[in-house]
Amino acid sequence: MLKTLKEGLKVGLSTTWTLGKIIFPITLIVTILSHTPVMDWLVRMLTPLMGAIGLSGEAAIPLVLGNVLNLYAAIGAILTLDLTVKEVFILAVMLSFSHNLFVESAVAKQIGLKIWVVLVVRIGLALASAWVINLAWQGGQETARYGFVAGPTEQELTGWGAIALQGLQSAFFGVIQLAAIVIPIMIFIQIMKDLKWLNVFSKWMAPFTKVLGVRENTSTTLAAGLVFGLAYGAGVMIQAAKEDGVRKKDLYLVFIFLVACHAVIEDTLIFAPLGIPLWPLLLIRLVTAVLLTIAVAIIWNRLEKQQNTDQTYKENIS
Repeated sequence: MLKTLKEGLKVGLSTTWTLGKIIFPITLIVTILSHTPVMDWLVRMLTPLMGAIGLSGEAAIPLVLGNVLNLYAAIGAILTLDLTVKEVFILAVMLSFSHNLFVESAVAKQIGLKIWVVLVVRIGLALASAWVINLAWQGGQETARYGFVAGPTEQELTGWGAIALQGLQSAFFGVIQLAAIVIPIMIFIQIMKDLKWLNVFSKWMAPFTKVLGVRENTSTTLAAGLVFGLAYGAGVMIQAAKEDGVRKKDLYLVFIFLVACHAVIEDTLIFAPLGIPLWPLLLIRLVTAVLLTIAVAIIWNRLEKQQNTDQTYKENIS
């Protein structure tokens, strides 16, 4: 057991170092930029788009904060705005699909996936879901009544020194939080591997992975992403790609599923202070993730089959 714990700790520290080298500088840079005119410029640029998806111009503020920073910053901004119930729900759905883009896209690149694929899927899902909800839902025009949680009051920072210090603090605690989650996960997974529980778990997940069109060896990655999110689940993905021989195709399909539906507990409950129904939010994410992944898998399989057919034909005539 001691050997198992040591191996799990070693893998956890290695993964934390790999992801920390990405998360620390990005968090530092983005936090500093959030106190510059860059944030205001992004909001002004997005304002014309808001009307097309049923949102007022000021709704661009939480969208930008959520995608550049994280969900906590976005929800803090929403709590300070006078929005309708419909606007709040649209924002919640959009942000559940697309948030923390800098860090989570960089993590995807570390796994070996193309950043543009991740961005297209996440931003595309956010815009498409907002457009559909705006067309389909004619109600929700009453002013939103938030829960008893008050919006956070941002401390006014003066001087680049104070801003840089806050950026360093955010980056440091971001890595500490990463380590606090990733290391126990890796130790637990190592225990599951050594006790052969992982094989049993993969068999339990087999029907679900089959529906998605991926192999059973992606089950741990799926579970980690669903429970802990993209950034933390990526640690499991990196290790799985090294040890379990997960195909690049399966990594793409699993990541496509997880960009639509990840951290289902935290990223759903976090919207509770907004006073919106949480079950529809969760169902929208889950159903979208399943249907999108199945569709991509079917198209991908057909393209591979056609490519193999063409290759065989060329070999036969040559």
